[in-house]
Amino acid sequence: MKSRNRLVSLLLAALVLGAVGLTFSACGYESDSKDVVEGEVVKLGELKYQVIFSRFLNIHDNEDSAYLVGQPPPQDGSNYFGVFLEVQNKSEETQKLADSFSIEDADHVTYAAVPSESLYAFPVGGKVTPQEPIPSLDSTPQQGPIEGSLVLFEIPETASQNRPLVLSIPGPDGPAEVTLDL
Repeated sequence: MKSRNRLVSLLLAALVLGAVGLTFSACGYESDSKDVVEGEVVKLGELKYQVIFSRFLNIHDNEDSAYLVGQPPPQDGSNYFGVFLEVQNKSEETQKLADSFSIEDADHVTYAAVPSESLYAFPVGGKVTPQEPIPSLDSTPQQGPIEGSLVLFEIPETASQNRPLVLSIPGPDGPAEVTLDL
């Protein structure tokens, strides 16, 4: 009986270890595809982009108010939507970041990113120095609860029903499309 209990315990431990290994191996998954899902890394030129999180933002929520600094209330029937990114520049040269972002819904309606004054804002069209990430280490967005830089959109509430929502990121070798997990 003891050997059977021990065998069951070992099998359970192996299953848990296998599940943990699969979970961690999927984090930061990277391929050469320019069509990925939220959480996967996509390479555009010398830069690696990763959407780490996306969600609707609430202007009445304390945490979200920091993401919406300077924004007027959304138009009737619309909400703010945040896409939080990390970018890695593993090259030895300064690289230019994407200068625009857009989201397209299943009805092929496109929504452009809106300018943001937030300390969490992604530096759209900016530069990233060699061997550095965006958000930079010890910056407000890197130290924040999501640990990513924000690209802000104002989209109609109905867009959440027209899924998938796909983020387009322009790059030197064509745009990447990231299916958002909404």
